[in-house]
Amino acid sequence: MSEATFNTYVKKTELLEVKQVEGRLVGDVGCSSGYVKVMLEQRYLGQLCDELTRITGERSEIKLSIKSGRVEEQENRNDLPLFNETKSIVSDGGRGARLRPDFTFDNYAVSGSNQVAYAAALAVARKPGVAYNPLFIYGGVGVGKTHLMQAIGHYLLAEEERRVLFCSGEEFTNDLVEGIRNKATDKVRSKYRKVKLLLIDDVQFIAGKATVQEEFFHTFNAIQREGGQVVMTSDRPPAEISKLEERLKSRFGAGMIVDVGPANFELRAAIVLIKSKQKDLGLSMENARLIAEHVEGLREIEGFLVRLSSEKELHGEKIDEDLVLKLLKVNRIRENAGRIVTPAEVITMVCNYYNVTVAAIRSEKRTKTLVWPRQILMYILRNELRLPQDEVGRLIGGRDHSTVIHADKKIKESLLTDSELQKQIQDIKKRLLISS
Repeated sequence: MSEATFNTYVKKTELLEVKQVEGRLVGDVGCSSGYVKVMLEQRYLGQLCDELTRITGERSEIKLSIKSGRVEEQENRNDLPLFNETKSIVSDGGRGARLRPDFTFDNYAVSGSNQVAYAAALAVARKPGVAYNPLFIYGGVGVGKTHLMQAIGHYLLAEEERRVLFCSGEEFTNDLVEGIRNKATDKVRSKYRKVKLLLIDDVQFIAGKATVQEEFFHTFNAIQREGGQVVMTSDRPPAEISKLEERLKSRFGAGMIVDVGPANFELRAAIVLIKSKQKDLGLSMENARLIAEHVEGLREIEGFLVRLSSEKELHGEKIDEDLVLKLLKVNRIRENAGRIVTPAEVITMVCNYYNVTVAAIRSEKRTKTLVWPRQILMYILRNELRLPQDEVGRLIGGRDHSTVIHADKKIKESLLTDSELQKQIQDIKKRLLISS
């Protein structure tokens, strides 16, 4: 997590209480505002839970609330993250630009599946605003789109003093909403339109939001007019993003559109070695190839190495083939699946696929646009990850097991006759790389 992200969200929380509940630890975390609570729920809750699990050595979860005895009780308007980050875009270098320090070209492994995207990104880094403007990178979950995008930012910051900003489509939307609510849209525009390199991750999130698309359209034009560069990522090409305005599709298509495919075996092995070196694990080539053979997703590779590092730290175990095999066996989601998939990843994928937020899918709202994705999510968690009914209910807003049973039954019945539903679920599984 970057320093800017930490200071904006995590620093404004406090661990109020930890208690044992039915064989697991539950941490009550107080947030300084509703804004911080929503952002943590949508983007960082899984990461915080994993960290609590690592520290305590017990299965843990976190519940967020708007209360705290130590952090600021209320952020005033001029202390919103939206305005703080603007001040540090240049002075703080990569941290102010909100770039992960390890997401550089030097740490990016190249193979046939990402060679074209890598070449396009390097060309943009060398000649920003000239070569491929905008650059649009699309592909499935965990294939390295964000890494490649942020590598451009690091390259520009290393070459000369430039104003670089990275954010997600969701954060752009939230910033605009906060700006409208606080009558401070001029500051929002100043934040985004005065940068020389704007990196927008998961740009498909703005689709269907008329005001947000309007603002992004003018932001896009303003940056290009001043000779700046725009780079975007998405899970699909512009033409396939539903509810995206035609004028934005036209703008996106005016530059370079490249895809990043799933990593092949050789690329995965190279990534394992690169990331294990960063974590000082000292993996042998044989163990790296063993991990690459059984773990396909790049995020899952990183997650597996985190677990490997935890075993080393907590139990002092030597990292050898026996330990690697033991962890691989523990984390297989189903026999011969050859792929580790986390519940958090499935939740994120389904939400992105149906263009809804994680907070909404977990809420009590029962609109048609939420009920159907929620039931599909329950079905996938239950049948693909083999999670117990109670655990599925807990992950989706603390629902009763009977609700999970009803959703599972409804989706199974619909699958018998609904070819469109069959296609959607197969598409989601394909993007998650879950074997049928």
